[in-house]
Amino acid sequence: MAMQLFIGGACAGKRDAVTSRFPSASWHRLEAGQPLINSQQALATNTPLVITGVLEWLGALLERDDNDAQRQQWQNDITQLCQRAEGLNAALIIIASEVGRGVVPMQPEQRRLRDLNGWFTQDATAQADQVWYVRHGLVMAVK
Repeated sequence: MAMQLFIGGACAGKRDAVTSRFPSASWHRLEAGQPLINSQQALATNTPLVITGVLEWLGALLERDDNDAQRQQWQNDITQLCQRAEGLNAALIIIASEVGRGVVPMQPEQRRLRDLNGWFTQDATAQADQVWYVRHGLVMAVK
């Protein structure tokens, strides 16, 4: 099984797209302050796992000022999650929010959150076998 990334704006239809493609999936919401790798506890044999809450999870990282270390950690975690999911014959699906197409916020922490989200989605895209962009309920393959 492969990792897939679904990305789109708020209320774009990401959940519906994932639910229709993976009706038997289990869902896991990332917990603020917890490493991404903790999601592996939700993996089960032959059961797709959908990971949500990325933007809120990244918001908890705003207090830290070590972007490179954070990126390295989640890159390693994604790699390990993919390997674990493959070993269990379970698809791994990440739902991420697109926040880079709107007005740039004035608050520095909100701009940094956009940066973190952009880096995370780039890193997830690099490791994903398929990437889907969802807008207005329409799903377009971008990778």
